[in-house]
Amino acid sequence: MIEKLAFKPIKKASNESNENLATTKRDLLRIRSANQCIEEAKNRPIPKMLFNEFWHEGELCILFADTNVGKSILAVQIANSISKGEAIKGFELASQKQKVLYFDFEMSDKQFEKRYSINYDNHYQFDDNFLRIELNPNCTDFEDFEKELFASIEQALIKELSTILIIDNLTYLKTQATETAKEALPLMKRLKELKIKYNLSILALAHTPKRDMAKPITHNDLAGSKHLANFVDSIFAIGVSSNDKSVRYIKQIKSRATELIYDSENVILCYIEQPFNFLQFHLFNYGDEREHLKQHSQGKNEDLNQAILDLKSQEPLISDREIAKRLDTNHVRVGRVLNRSKMEQV
Repeated sequence: MIEKLAFKPIKKASNESNENLATTKRDLLRIRSANQCIEEAKNRPIPKMLFNEFWHEGELCILFADTNVGKSILAVQIANSISKGEAIKGFELASQKQKVLYFDFEMSDKQFEKRYSINYDNHYQFDDNFLRIELNPNCTDFEDFEKELFASIEQALIKELSTILIIDNLTYLKTQATETAKEALPLMKRLKELKIKYNLSILALAHTPKRDMAKPITHNDLAGSKHLANFVDSIFAIGVSSNDKSVRYIKQIKSRATELIYDSENVILCYIEQPFNFLQFHLFNYGDEREHLKQHSQGKNEDLNQAILDLKSQEPLISDREIAKRLDTNHVRVGRVLNRSKMEQV
């Protein structure tokens, strides 16, 4: 169970204490000079990147997006990267290979199998450092399910000796929704307690309520908004391009470890693909979020579709990837436009 911190009365410091208050294991507060803080911090390692500048070691981070945008796909890809010690193409991983606990409260094992196989055959081989954890359907009848769930998460951390924790998703950590301060606050406090107690790096997935596709993504689009945002170290989000529904963009919303590198003017553009037996995000470019918002994209969208058709008409043997390269788009969109054109001609 998570140990509760006890308040203790503060005693006046004696002359022998050099005006510092002694700290014991049971003291809630640690009082140090600013110079002492820096000296002690020098002995601890510099936090390394787990997923580019979006998520660093020792951080409580939130990834949010609308339903069916690809949060879980990217989260599994990140977990796979860390567990193998291999960076995702186009992104940086600075930490060493290590064990990851992926708490999957979204998909069944059969749904998971489908994503990482070819029609339930030729399965992807994950590293043994990737541990997927799900709820036992025969063991959920508790008076305080939320309390039992956090206790079980803590037991798993102790048993597996892992400091990397991915939660898919925040909804299942609360018996009620996290859209109000009343519900969001206790949830984030519990996660932060776990983080501090075990020196964890936590990535928690969250939904966003239906958002206006004509406006940039902000922390206000996160369910629980600022009440969740205030407690975390970093936040990033996935958006869908209004130019092309197959294109996703990744945007940095909050960071305490670095400046905001991937903000509205420099979002990462990706599409989701499954080249063999691993469903994944593929980085193909960088862009301005405004170009992918609804009101900006309508006319541009039609122009690009026509350019694809014109190029194919001029060069019938040209490949989808070459068209995408010349028109600065992606081959998934090219294929869809050409296929739709063929169907309309039948």
